[in-house]
Amino acid sequence: MGNWLKAIVVGLTALCGALSPATAQVPTDTGYQTFIIGKETAKRTGKPTPGVLMSGGGEWPYEAFRWFAKKSGNGHIVVLRASGTTSTADEMYDKIGGFASIRTFVFHDRKAAFDPVILAALKSADGIFLAGGDQANYVRFWRDTPVQTALNAHIKAGKPIGGTSAGLAVQGEYLYGAMDGGSVNSPEALADPLGPAVTIEGDFLHIPQLKGVVTDSHFKERNRQGRLVAFLAKAQTMTDKPLVGLGIDEQTVLTVEGDGTARVYSNIGGYAWLFEPVDAKAAKASTPLSVDNIKATGIGADSTFNVVTRKVAKPAFEKRYTVTNGVMREKQLWSLAIHGGAGVIERGDLTPEKDAAYRASLNEALKTGQAILERGGTALDAVEATVRVLEDNPLFNAGKGAVFTAEGINELDAAIMDGATQKAGAVAGVTRTKNPITLARRVMEKSGRVMLARDGADRFSVEQGLEQVDPKYFFTQERWDQLKAWKQKNMAAVDNTHKFGTVGAVALDQNGNLAAATSTGGLTGKKWGRIGDSPIIGAGTYAKNGAYAVSATGSGEYFIRDSAARQVCDRVAWNRQDIASAAQDTIMSVGAIGGDGGLIAMDAAGEPAFGINDLGMYRGLVSATKSAATAIYADEVLK
Repeated sequence: MGNWLKAIVVGLTALCGALSPATAQVPTDTGYQTFIIGKETAKRTGKPTPGVLMSGGGEWPYEAFRWFAKKSGNGHIVVLRASGTTSTADEMYDKIGGFASIRTFVFHDRKAAFDPVILAALKSADGIFLAGGDQANYVRFWRDTPVQTALNAHIKAGKPIGGTSAGLAVQGEYLYGAMDGGSVNSPEALADPLGPAVTIEGDFLHIPQLKGVVTDSHFKERNRQGRLVAFLAKAQTMTDKPLVGLGIDEQTVLTVEGDGTARVYSNIGGYAWLFEPVDAKAAKASTPLSVDNIKATGIGADSTFNVVTRKVAKPAFEKRYTVTNGVMREKQLWSLAIHGGAGVIERGDLTPEKDAAYRASLNEALKTGQAILERGGTALDAVEATVRVLEDNPLFNAGKGAVFTAEGINELDAAIMDGATQKAGAVAGVTRTKNPITLARRVMEKSGRVMLARDGADRFSVEQGLEQVDPKYFFTQERWDQLKAWKQKNMAAVDNTHKFGTVGAVALDQNGNLAAATSTGGLTGKKWGRIGDSPIIGAGTYAKNGAYAVSATGSGEYFIRDSAARQVCDRVAWNRQDIASAAQDTIMSVGAIGGDGGLIAMDAAGEPAFGINDLGMYRGLVSATKSAATAIYADEVLK
């Protein structure tokens, strides 16, 4: 711009200030336009103090902007934008008030970032506000220019800065730049978080309160949770340090004091969402993201929050998410699923009384596990306690109701696995421990081994002080009659409605941990110390955080040969199946080699699945969002 033109602009600007409100415009060949509303000669009433205004976009809660006006000493504001004209300034001046003047600069070219008029305005500004639009233009126009230097000098001088939408996006220490000309959505970002569409920038604005923060806007309404997780994954990979994500809902503002103390204002009851760091190792090139137990805390109008310390008091909510093969889902607060064995169960085979008895027993077990999970207990405690209830119930083939071997004794097997640590414990052929599932847990926690069997397991149980019973405790007439029928080769007399009465449980707790447990008496008439799949980790029992937990029931040899429990996990991980299809395809795979039965599975989000290739399986579920429900027949919906 020539000196003569600048003189005209300065004179016109002063005149317009005197005629407030009005506007003045600079020709676009300078690379920018400028507009002024209010009186630039007016004195501010206070002194600017440090603060950050973070607006999620959409209609503004005016009270937050009045806070910004006060932070600027009710003085002179500069609005920077790369599209539009004066809408931001007009709304701030006419509808909000509290500003002596507002000057808008609309950038059309990078050369404007070197213009002395803009630089002088930024230097004297009492507050700076970054409007919405395309944050890529802000990065392209301002990076490594005097404007970037002026913005950071303004922040360092302890003056307030604010932004909405794109203007919010560039405030974090690391930011999504949208440098590829588009705006990536959650599915695209999670499908390849390290890919070229996730353009993460750094070393742009240096706002002390937002150090270690990645920001995003238009949060809840545009379902941007997933992409913020992807931004965190990539930024942490780039920086090799933990970062947090801060997403702001539309029509919602987070104001931040100089010491980091923050407050939420919203027209719609919206929130600021604080996402804790994501495991950067989970992100791999050209690979959909899989990461578990991502914690998000909602900060509402009644919450207190400090951005610097990350401390939240009175959170509006706490949610956990899991991402599997690029698909993000909210985790249940807690969830529990159980089974009591599978078999040839047709409608009419069970008397109404026995049908009711099974359902009541399943509900009793669910109630026990639910009580633990509701009060914040561990998944491991829940599955153990739930299985103990089933072991104590003579209806099921475990503990008290176990079947007899060919020699007329009860040999009990059990296994338990902790998804958080992938530690496991199992016992086989025990004869005196009242609750074998508890012995399996002691093996996991106290023995340094995974599986103990027969006499050795019995001795270990005594050493651990577990409750011992006379073997006669396990006797039930029904199971004895089944053994006699087996010996007479009259297999028709063996109750097919409970051919496989193994019991099991899988659970997710409030800390996002999975666990699985299984207990069984095996097969009627088993010989030679036969051991089935139940105590075999990866065959009848398995749990791994971020993946799933499984407990199986059926013809164990086939489940062992097909690595059934682990197979569910592999189908999810490698075939990218959901938990329901993975469970059903696994049980059909077992069936293809001659096995029958069923399994229960639970994924990292707490979603249960029931795979059955027989006519029925005693089963049930309960969760933080679903009331207890039971089912028996294969085609029966849990209710």
